[in-house]
Amino acid sequence: MERRFEGAAGGRRNDGWRSAGTDANTENAPALAVLRNRARDLRRNNPYVERAITGIADNVVGAGIVPRPIGGSERAGKKLAALWRAWADSVQCDADGLENFSGLQHKIMETVVESGECLVRRRRRKSSDGLAVPLQLQVLEPDFLDEEKNGQNGGNLIIQGVEFDSIGRRVAYWLFDEHPGSSGTWRSMQSRRIPAEDVAHIFLPKRPGQARGYTWLAPVMQRVRSFDEMEDAVMEQAKIAACYAAFVTKDDASGGGAKKPPLIERIEPGIIQELGPGEDVSFASPPAFNGYSTYSWQALHAISVGLGIPYELLSHDLKGVNFSSGRMGWLHFARRVDVWQWRMLIPQLCESAWRWFMEAQLLVPAGVAGDASAEWIPPRREMVDPSTETSNLKDRVRNGFTPWTDALRELGVTDPEAHAEQIQKANDLLDKLGLVLDCDPRRMSGAGNAAPTDNPTEEKPTDDGESTDA
Repeated sequence: MERRFEGAAGGRRNDGWRSAGTDANTENAPALAVLRNRARDLRRNNPYVERAITGIADNVVGAGIVPRPIGGSERAGKKLAALWRAWADSVQCDADGLENFSGLQHKIMETVVESGECLVRRRRRKSSDGLAVPLQLQVLEPDFLDEEKNGQNGGNLIIQGVEFDSIGRRVAYWLFDEHPGSSGTWRSMQSRRIPAEDVAHIFLPKRPGQARGYTWLAPVMQRVRSFDEMEDAVMEQAKIAACYAAFVTKDDASGGGAKKPPLIERIEPGIIQELGPGEDVSFASPPAFNGYSTYSWQALHAISVGLGIPYELLSHDLKGVNFSSGRMGWLHFARRVDVWQWRMLIPQLCESAWRWFMEAQLLVPAGVAGDASAEWIPPRREMVDPSTETSNLKDRVRNGFTPWTDALRELGVTDPEAHAEQIQKANDLLDKLGLVLDCDPRRMSGAGNAAPTDNPTEEKPTDDGESTDA
C-alpha cells in the first residue's frame, strides 16, 4: 500500500478543507481590521473576554516591569535610577498625562491582546516644558497604521504601512495624524512617514517575515460568539418555561353575541386570557437541552486553551482545584508569561523606552554621559505554597546556587542595595533601643534560641597558653 500523510490526503474526509500557501502578510492583510473590530466588540459585551484580556495584562505587567541601570560607575547608576523614577513613576512620561510608565505597560499589553499589536511613538519635548526628562510616550492603536500603504518606495518595500529596507530592516511607519474611526473621518486622511527610530511596534509574531500582529482572540473568536448564542438560547428557554398562563373558555350560551376577545401574540408570566367560544390553545413541546453545564465547561476550557491561560483565570471557577493541580497549571502559565515578557514586551517596548530615555536625559543638567544599559525586573509572582517555596529559596542562597540579590529580585525587590540599607537602619534602631526580636538572625537562631556572639572584652588564650584581651 502507498504510504501518505492523512492530513494531505484527498477524498471525502478532507473535501471541504481549504488551505493556502500564502505568506503571513498576504494571509493577514484582508482580515486584520475585521478581526480587530470584532475582538473589541467581544470585549465590550462578553465578560469572559474582558476577564481574559485584563488577566493576561495583570500577570505580565502587574505593578510594572522596572529597570535597574547596569554599566558605568555606581554613582552614575544611582543618578540614572533617580532620573528614571522622577520621569517614569509620574504621569510626565505619558503624552496624554494620565498614566505612569507601569500604567502604559498595562494599557499596551491589553491593546496587544485585544488588537494584536500596539504602537508607541516617541515625542520629544522642550526643556521649557518642565519635565524631569524632555520625553513623552504616545500610545497609539494599530488603526493609525495605513494598511492601504503597500508597494515599492524607492529601494524600500512597504507592507501594510510598515516600510522595510533592502535587507529587511524596519525603517519607517506610515501613520495617520488622527484615528481613522474618529469623528473627523469625513476629511481626507493622509498618512505620514515616521522614522522607525521614533516608533516602537509591539506584537507577538507567529510566522517568520510577519509585519503586523493580529488579535489573540482569533483562534477562539467563533467559539466565544457561539457560546454567547448558546447562553441566549438557554435564557430564552428558561423565560418561556416561566410563562405560566391560565385560559378561560366560555360556552356559546354565556357568551351570546359578545365580541370575541383580541388574539394574543405574546405570553407573559401570570397572564389570564379569556378565549372565545370554540377557541382552544395548544402548545408545541420543543425538546429540552439538559447538557448546558457540560457544554459551557468544555467551551470555556477550549477558549482558555486558545488564549494560553488557565481555565480558572478565565472563569473564576475554583471548584475541584487542589494544590497539585493548581500548582501545575500555575507553573505552565508562568512559563507562558515569561514568553510574553521576554520575547515581546521587554525587547520591543522597555528597551526602546530606555534607549529614548538615555538620549533625552543628556539634555538635562543632571544627565549622565556615557552608555548604560538596563536590566529589567518583572513583577513578583505570588507563591502557590509560600512556606515551601521560601524554604527552597533560602536553601538555594545558602548553598550558593542563587545570589542573595537575585533571590530578592525573585521576590519583587527591584533595588537590593536599597533593601540592604533599610535592613541596616532597622538593625541600628533595634540596637540603639536595646531590643532583641525573635526574627533577628544576629541574636536568635532559627529554633528560637539565643545565638552565640563574640564578646569583645573576653580574654582568649594565645598559642603559648597565656591569655590576652581579644
